Amino acid sequence: MDPKQRNYLLLALCAILVIGSWVFFVPPQTKITQGLDIRGGLSVILTAKPSTGQSLTSGDMDKAQLIINNRVNKLGASETSVQRQGSDSLLVQIPGVKNADAALKIIDETGKLEFVDVSSLPSSTVAAIDAWQAKGSPRATAPRIPDNVAYVPVLSGDKITNATAGQSSSTGSAGNITVTLTMDSAGTKAWADYTTANVNKQVAIVLDRVVQSAPSIREPILSGNTEISGSFTVDEATYLATVLQTGSLPVKLEPVDTRVVGPTLGQDSLRQGVYAALVGLLIVAIYLTAFYRGMGLIAVVGLGVFASMFLGLLAALSTFGVFALSLPGIAGIVLTIGLAADSSILINERFREEIGMGKTVRSAAASGTKHAIITSADADIVTFVSALALFAFAIGPVKGFALTLMLGIACDLIMMLLFSRPLIMLLGETVVAKAPAFWGIPKQVTAARPAAAKKGGAANA
Repeated sequence: MDPKQRNYLLLALCAILVIGSWVFFVPPQTKITQGLDIRGGLSVILTAKPSTGQSLTSGDMDKAQLIINNRVNKLGASETSVQRQGSDSLLVQIPGVKNADAALKIIDETGKLEFVDVSSLPSSTVAAIDAWQAKGSPRATAPRIPDNVAYVPVLSGDKITNATAGQSSSTGSAGNITVTLTMDSAGTKAWADYTTANVNKQVAIVLDRVVQSAPSIREPILSGNTEISGSFTVDEATYLATVLQTGSLPVKLEPVDTRVVGPTLGQDSLRQGVYAALVGLLIVAIYLTAFYRGMGLIAVVGLGVFASMFLGLLAALSTFGVFALSLPGIAGIVLTIGLAADSSILINERFREEIGMGKTVRSAAASGTKHAIITSADADIVTFVSALALFAFAIGPVKGFALTLMLGIACDLIMMLLFSRPLIMLLGETVVAKAPAFWGIPKQVTAARPAAAKKGGAANA
C-alpha cells in the first residue's frame, strides 16, 4: 500500500474510534460509572487474621467472600460489591449506606447455614421458592425468608464435613452435574430420621435466610452421603458446594480501613477533579500553541483525540461493569494528560531537530515522528509496568489510580500511531514546506536550506 494511502487509512480509523468514543461516553455523568467515593457510601477493607496455627488458604478467602457478599446484600443497597484484594483481604463497597456502624455489625456476623422444611414456611415464601426454581434458580433473584418468619431448621450447616461438585454416580444419570455432601455422625442420624419421614418433600438449603437450593427428597438417606441433583451448570454446582461448606466464616476478618463518604462531598470532589483536568488541558493547549504554532495546534487536536478515546474506553468498561471512576482514578487521568502532552512535545522537537540536521521536511516528518514515538513508547512502557505492578499488588482505591494510568498510556500510544504521525507525514509532503514559520520551524533552519541546496547543485555541476 502506498504510504499516503496508509496514512489516510490510519486517520480514517482514528476518526471512527473518536466518533465511536463519543457515542459511548456522552453524556459522561451517566455513561461512566461513579465509584463509591464519588457517589457516597461505605468502603471497608477486611483483612484475614488466622488463629494461631491456622494457615490461610485461597479456599478460605473464597468462602469468606461468599458469606460477606450475602451480608452486604441484606442491607438492601444497590450495586454493592465484595472483591478479593491481594491474598488476604476483601474490599467491601456499599453505596448509599447511612448507618455505617450497623453495616459493619452485619458484615462482621457469623454465617448461618440451615436445612429448612419448605412445608413449614408461609405459603407466600413457598410460592416464591417454587417460582424461583421454575426459572432455573438464578442466584441474583434467590428468595429470602423474611426476618419476621420463625422456623425450626431440621439440620444446621456445621454438621456438614465436606461438599463437592462433580458427575452423578447414579445409574441413568451419568453426565449430570451434582453436588455431593457428607455429614458427621450427629448430622447423619438427624438427616436419616428426617429424610425417612419426609420422602417427596422439599427441603431448602438456606444461608443467612437466603435460599440457595430447594431439592426434593426422593428416598431415605441413611448413610449421610447425599447427592443433590438438578439442572446445574458446573459453576452453579461449584457455588452450591461452596455454600454447603460455609456455615460460618472460616477465618476472622478485621476491618483495617473504613471510609464513610457523603454524596455531597463526593460530588464536590468530582467537580474539583474535573476542573483540575480541564484547567490542565487548557494550560497545556496554550503552551503548545504559543511555542509550536501550527505543530502545536496538531498537538492540541491530538490531546482532544486522546481525551475522546480515553473517555470512550472508560464508558465501555463501565458498560461491562468492570470500571467505576474513583477520586484516585481522576488523579490518574490528570497525570496521563501530562504524558500525552509530553509525547506531542517529543514528536515536535524531534521533527524540528531532524530538519535542523539538513533533512527535508518530508524526510524529517517520517523519521522524526518514528524516532519520537519509539522514545515515548520506551518511557510509557516503564510507567505502564510500574502501574501494572501497583494494580496487581495494591488494595483499595489505589487500584483505580493504576488502572486509569494504564488505560491513559494505551490511549496515548494509539493517538500517536493513528493521528499524530500520519497527519504530520501528510502535511510534510507539501504544506509545511510552504509556510515553515507557521509550523514552528526556526528561521535559521529555513534560511540554511536554500544555501545548502545551492552548494549541492554547484558540486553536481
